[in-house]
Amino acid sequence: MTTPDHPAKRLLLIGHDYLSAGGIEARFVERGYAVERVQVVPPERYDDPGVEFDFPDPRDYDAVLVLGARWSAYSDTVTSWVKPETELLHTADEAGIPVFGICFGGQMLAQAHGGQVVASPASEIGPHVVSGVPAVAGVWTQWHHDRFVPPAEATVVGANAAASQAFVLRRNLAVQFHPEVDAASVREWLEDGGREDASGRGLDPDVLIEHIASLDEDVRVRAGVLVDYFLDDVATS
Repeated sequence: MTTPDHPAKRLLLIGHDYLSAGGIEARFVERGYAVERVQVVPPERYDDPGVEFDFPDPRDYDAVLVLGARWSAYSDTVTSWVKPETELLHTADEAGIPVFGICFGGQMLAQAHGGQVVASPASEIGPHVVSGVPAVAGVWTQWHHDRFVPPAEATVVGANAAASQAFVLRRNLAVQFHPEVDAASVREWLEDGGREDASGRGLDPDVLIEHIASLDEDVRVRAGVLVDYFLDDVATS
């Protein structure tokens, strides 16, 4: 219960081109976090994403959640804000502030802490199986054309044949999949260029969305389990 004597913990949610975090955000709220959202690239700049952005100080928060993005972490077009975001991740790590990175966010964690982000030999779009620790293992929705190479000191806690799918490094958790999305959010992606992307890679967008919708209820529950793993195991390490 939040009272003046026991204020809510603060979660900084960093969105790059979207702010919806579904079951992931919902579980943080259930765990007593007040969520503050910042969006780096406004919709009118999606075609020209090299904006200047003043990130908050992560030390003012109890945890940081970094979401995905449509751009590559290594692209020159986003250097203007990737560099200060990398500094934010360094600051959080040095201060012991837990960071949970999803897809692009996970790639940023890898890139910031000595790993790499590289183009994937094969893109993953739609539900794919991931093996790993219980909180990570299962079928998760994916949508990525790059993948992270975990830092040498990281512990890989999830993988499949296409890529490393999750790693832990100190109080940082990176995942390559999208535990925060559901069919509704993916429909928005399809309307925003995703339909052409999926079709161009031989996938039927309508079949894709039906498959994702069939997983919605289960994934929302498992998203909560993943947040619990982050808060109870990773963030306390």
